[in-house]
Amino acid sequence: MAVNRASVVDQNFLDAVGAMPTPALRSDLESPVRPGAALTARETLALFHSMVSSRILDIEARVLKAKGQSFYTIGGSGHECNAAVAHATRHTDPAFLHYRSGGFFQHRASQVPGESPLFDVLLGMVGSADEPIAGGRHKVFGSLSLNIPPQTSTIASHLPKAMGAAFAIDRAKRLGVASSVPNDSISICTFGDASSNHSTATGAINAAIWGAWQNVPIPVLFVCEDNGMGISVNTPSGWVNAAYGHRPGLKYVHGDGLDIVDAVRAAREAADWVREHRKPAFLHLSVVRLLGHAGSDVEQLYQTLGQIEAKEARDPLLATARLLIENGWRSPAEILSLYEDLRIRVHALGQEAVSRPKITTAEEVIEPLAPMDAAVIHTEAMRQGDPAARDAFWGARLPETDRPRHLAMQLNRALGDALVKYPEMLIFGEDVSKKGGVYHVTAKLAEKASVGRVFNTLLDEQSILGTALGAGQMGLLPVPEIQYLAYLHNAVDQLRGEAATLQYFSQRQFKNPMVMRMASYAYQKGFGGHFHNDNSVTSLRDIPGLVLASPSNGSDAVAMLKTCIAAAKMEGAVVAFLEPIALYMTKDLHEPGDGLWTSTYDPAAEALPMGTAKTYGSGTDLTIVSWANGLWMSLRVAERLRSQGIDARVVDLRWLAPMPEQDILREAMATGKVLVVDETRKTGGVSEAIYTLLIEGGFKGELRRVTGWDTFIPLGAAANLVLVQEDDIEKAVVELHHHTVPPKQTDRHNQKEG
Repeated sequence: MAVNRASVVDQNFLDAVGAMPTPALRSDLESPVRPGAALTARETLALFHSMVSSRILDIEARVLKAKGQSFYTIGGSGHECNAAVAHATRHTDPAFLHYRSGGFFQHRASQVPGESPLFDVLLGMVGSADEPIAGGRHKVFGSLSLNIPPQTSTIASHLPKAMGAAFAIDRAKRLGVASSVPNDSISICTFGDASSNHSTATGAINAAIWGAWQNVPIPVLFVCEDNGMGISVNTPSGWVNAAYGHRPGLKYVHGDGLDIVDAVRAAREAADWVREHRKPAFLHLSVVRLLGHAGSDVEQLYQTLGQIEAKEARDPLLATARLLIENGWRSPAEILSLYEDLRIRVHALGQEAVSRPKITTAEEVIEPLAPMDAAVIHTEAMRQGDPAARDAFWGARLPETDRPRHLAMQLNRALGDALVKYPEMLIFGEDVSKKGGVYHVTAKLAEKASVGRVFNTLLDEQSILGTALGAGQMGLLPVPEIQYLAYLHNAVDQLRGEAATLQYFSQRQFKNPMVMRMASYAYQKGFGGHFHNDNSVTSLRDIPGLVLASPSNGSDAVAMLKTCIAAAKMEGAVVAFLEPIALYMTKDLHEPGDGLWTSTYDPAAEALPMGTAKTYGSGTDLTIVSWANGLWMSLRVAERLRSQGIDARVVDLRWLAPMPEQDILREAMATGKVLVVDETRKTGGVSEAIYTLLIEGGFKGELRRVTGWDTFIPLGAAANLVLVQEDDIEKAVVELHHHTVPPKQTDRHNQKEG
């Protein structure tokens, strides 16, 4: 049976302190805690209190777990000197903490009156609905008043947004718009040595250096708490220093995280440097991991007893107690009294936490995902920007005076008007500035709004979205661009694990508004292969609370973009705005030169509420449901078949989430026959959700679907073999109309299915 190392470490501390001789006590607490130290005795005593608080919480977590009352035991034992980072910074500096930064959390809370960090952490451990940040949904370090957004990441996925927050602090100051923190703030993020190897971490640190290399202010303090272990895997000796100690543009400071005096010295040096120079720094704190990775981790399976005991002998809590006793600031009895008093207090608070209410219904679980206020969003969407500013932005020729234009141009105009309306709005991504994006949607916006608001980024989707996340948290309104849908898959966790979870795990106290624009889908006549023709939206549709907008034409795009930006502004919405590449420049619908897929620009156009579809025609023979490229093709097919006596109505979903459920059901019931044209894939595509909606909604009529193949998209004409084509739609419509298909559906590749 594995030995309870928490009990061992606890008893070791009691025995070692109890055996120390009582010194001649001193009372001049403003003196250095030891000769030559910059840290005073009073400061050290406060830090020690925070460190002990963190340690006792770790021990209590295991006590509660043994009774089945605690559900989280990853702690910070051995890392307690990270309290030094809180001591060296301000409580207004946004701090993105990983799960071992308990000392930091306790010490920052001690700097702000009215906080209850011991009880708050305990409430999180036991999953109480009274926990003030996540409401029992997860155990996190988080507090609005302490400027600590909750983090659920375990592998440094919070580093990109910490970098983005740092960028946004100075960018907001440059633009003269309000930020949620003081202008001279710095961004702090903590992580482990194993996580420093993750691509997300290396990308975020590289992005910060890349920006600083070009004199872009990015005041971020990366804090690596290096305990030499990644669960059971050793970090090679000297690796963190070798990887980050000599990077151009990255200030490197090492500190002994087992010596509170040196930890504070290093933290002050690094934090002050970042604050003064507005550039990134890497604080490398050498610490030790005690009590294993978590309560369920049996360290003896991968470390010898000698190795475990050697680490326990380096306990930073014991080292700090020894520092205070040997220099005469406290007696052993006083240290033990503080330790035991905190144990009694934490245990009592733990029992109180256990008695507090838990989440008991599914409705409570999903409450932070509640629908947004449509009326508030619509009012904001219809609010007009300053006319004089708009005239200055567009110059002598306002966009509404121009001829009808295609989707790409209408998006450009809508984005321009949004820049006028929202001084805090930023547009950024690879190539969006002078080039105007791959498809020129952002052309000339940088010269009209300035490169401070429309700018290029490095080629790293994680960093692009991280910049958006951090900027949103700092009070800006980011509209990042991802060049292609396939590129998003490199960074989808920034949406899933970070963006979409923030309001959920903070009960809407924090928000990271974002409208992510993305060139999407296929039908580029075979150009570029699968990385430029991606039709998979499954990973997006699976993210709770994420808004998915997908216009097919310019007028809808303008009206939907208004709504999306207003939702981000007013409700903190995270939006994926999927723009069909093949329709960017499309002008015609039925015949060459008909211009039916263009529109005039109307700055006062009515905003489109989320989850509302559009129906073309009033045919009674059947209903075609589609969107984007499928919608354009379906309209062409419906027009041709009208001459054959088949009159179909065509429904444009427009919103993939929230899906226009009532509109779909109404239009399906109107004809009793539904064909779903899904340009994505048979498996995991949108058609599956529509089928489910119709069946569960009581639809008793006939259902068919045409879908793309379950495959990647090849180059050239071969792409058309696996993508939905107009002939496929027409065949399915005719068969459905004449009841010639057996009671099984057909997909693009003529497979039969039940």
